[in-house]
Amino acid sequence: MFRIMIVYGAIAGVITIALMSLDMMLGDGTGSQVQGYLTMLVVLSLIFVGIKRYRDKELGGVIKFLPAFGLGFGIAAVAGVFYVLSWEASLQLTDFAWMENYKQSAIEGYEAKGLTGDALAEKTEALEAMMVNYRNPLIRLPITFLEIFPVGLLVALISAALLRNPKVLPAKA
Repeated sequence: MFRIMIVYGAIAGVITIALMSLDMMLGDGTGSQVQGYLTMLVVLSLIFVGIKRYRDKELGGVIKFLPAFGLGFGIAAVAGVFYVLSWEASLQLTDFAWMENYKQSAIEGYEAKGLTGDALAEKTEALEAMMVNYRNPLIRLPITFLEIFPVGLLVALISAALLRNPKVLPAKA
C-alpha cells in the first residue's frame, strides 16, 4: 500500500507541475485558476487508479471505505509534497520570475478594469506585500501544498465511495 502511495502520488505531483509549467512557458505566465484546478483534477484521477489497482490486485476486488480513503489520502499527500518540491525547483531555476510575471499581469488587469491613481497604487502595494511574503518559505510551502491537497482529498473521497462497491469497475478474471 505504501508503494502505491509513493508511486501514484509522485507521478501525479510531477505531471501536474510539469503541465502547469508548460502552460506558463507557452502562455503569458499566469494561466487561469480554472485551468490549473482542472489540470489537477484530471491528473489526480491517478488516486482512483491507485485505489482500484490496490483493491483489485492486492485485496481480490474488495475494499472498505476507510482503507480506500486512507490510500487516497496518502496518494494526495505524496502528490502534494512532489508538487511543492517541483514548484520550488521551478522557482529556483527561474529566479522567482513567476512572481514578477504574476504582479505585472495583475497590474495590467487592474488597469484594464479602469483603476488609476490611488486605487491602483493601493493594489500595487498589496501585490508588493504579497511578493515579500511569498519569498518566505514558511509561508510559500504550505500555500503551495494547499493548492493541490484539497483537490486530492476530494478525489480520494469520491474514489473511496465508488470503489468500496466491488461492482464498480470489477477486476477482470
